[in-house]
Amino acid sequence: MTRWGMIADLERCVGCQTCTASCKHTNATSPAVQWRKVLDLEVGSYPDVKRVFVPVGCMHCEDPPCMHVCPSTATGQRADGIVTIDYDLCIGCAYCAVACPYQARYKVDGPTFAYGGDGQMKNEAKREDPARLGVAQKCTFCSDRIDYGLENGLTPGIDPAATPACVNSCIASALHFGNFEDPDSNVSKLLDTHQTFRMHEELGTDPGFHYIWKRKDSGDADDDEYLPPITSIGTGNVGAAAPWLQQHWDWRAAGNFIGGGTGSGLMVAIAVLAAFVPVSFFLTLLALGCVGAGLFSVWLETGRPFRAPLNVFFNPQTSWMSRESMVGTVLFPVALGAGWFGVPTLLMVAGVIALAYLYCQARLLKACKGIPAWREPAIVRLIVSTGLCEGLGLLLVLNLIPSLVVAPSLQAGMASALVVLLALRMLGWRFYRDAIKQDAPVETQRVLNRLNPPFVLVGHLLPMLLIASGYLYTDAFTYVSALAGAVVLGMGWVLKYQLITKASYNQGYAITRVPERGTGGGGPGGKPGWSSAA
Repeated sequence: MTRWGMIADLERCVGCQTCTASCKHTNATSPAVQWRKVLDLEVGSYPDVKRVFVPVGCMHCEDPPCMHVCPSTATGQRADGIVTIDYDLCIGCAYCAVACPYQARYKVDGPTFAYGGDGQMKNEAKREDPARLGVAQKCTFCSDRIDYGLENGLTPGIDPAATPACVNSCIASALHFGNFEDPDSNVSKLLDTHQTFRMHEELGTDPGFHYIWKRKDSGDADDDEYLPPITSIGTGNVGAAAPWLQQHWDWRAAGNFIGGGTGSGLMVAIAVLAAFVPVSFFLTLLALGCVGAGLFSVWLETGRPFRAPLNVFFNPQTSWMSRESMVGTVLFPVALGAGWFGVPTLLMVAGVIALAYLYCQARLLKACKGIPAWREPAIVRLIVSTGLCEGLGLLLVLNLIPSLVVAPSLQAGMASALVVLLALRMLGWRFYRDAIKQDAPVETQRVLNRLNPPFVLVGHLLPMLLIASGYLYTDAFTYVSALAGAVVLGMGWVLKYQLITKASYNQGYAITRVPERGTGGGGPGGKPGWSSAA
């Protein structure tokens, strides 16, 4: 068997960025893209501060989260472990980019040049690859060179013509490439004689990129003692180490969760209501309109929108985006048929499908290993309960329309159900906040801390008080319950917008150990941008 992988010797790397330049030249990436980059980390506290250079890029994981979430099967994995992208299948949804905990994926929507604007140099014009525009791209381990070498009897990692360009160019021999499954390969021998770690190994991706931090002395066993990383404050940007706010999913992605959650929640609410009274077809159309608006919103964000409507269905085996799309496709005809023919039983079926759609949206976020605020399992309960609250809240608002008003007893029942859902959402928010305090960047914590008071007071306690006042002043019950529903609806939208666009700091980079140089080093690594509790 073969598993190609790379080793970076942190004792040797001098941070010259030659590997970065070589990669850009070989692969003709745009100025904003660095498939191979080198971080400049300062680890420790004054006066015991150490400087470490860390090459990073695609780790070609054994269990790649980017491949699992990809709805179009554009991301694949070869038998030799190399993770690939098919530019002809990719829809440019950037789901893989937010799922990657190594920030190794890029999406460039239009041509960019070194001198900006229209200042395209001749070499840029000649080497520009339109197939890479609007789709995901990343390091390929120079698979074309590997395949060429194997076809011509060369050994990747040994013969330069069969070895990735970054490894060939390294002036300090800090980068090494080879077959980890071959015990006689150069990389296997390095693993036998050195102590290594892998970045973010705790996330279970089994990365194919190892970092040397110490040579083994004769007869020494591996030093597996856990040393808590030295945390530090601050945020990063592309090329830095601390987590930075992801830019792949913006307000359009937030719109999908807002529209989809409200629409599916409303569909569930009217399905339950249909068990008691006939339901207006307008409500069904409104629910589907919200879901459709959400889908249209996220469609606007895809880099290849004309191939997205078909390719998004290709990976229901593992992608929650494919599953969301398939469930949504079933929801529309079932709900329309139920509403048009006025069949309560079929409307209840549509409600169950809508609940499944809402669950898919929640799991879609949880699958993003690259965004700590999303991958927390408690987010599933939070998103589902929020969508149900939004739907019922909107239904109470619609009671202001004379043709949609239901009996006072049903209004009271809906308001009481909203109170119960609000209690469940507040409980879900509490569990989520408690969990995220243990595993989230500092900036994510700050965003959620700022959101907490208005979300709890305005989003929960205020509508509960309004509904309680409606029980005391029954003549105003329709109006105060509608106001409570509007508040619940608005705060649900605020929550989702904040989670998607403001709290979504990525994983950043971290090292487990500081490299040992001479008699210094070998201590705990660094985790910039994370609190001591993380």
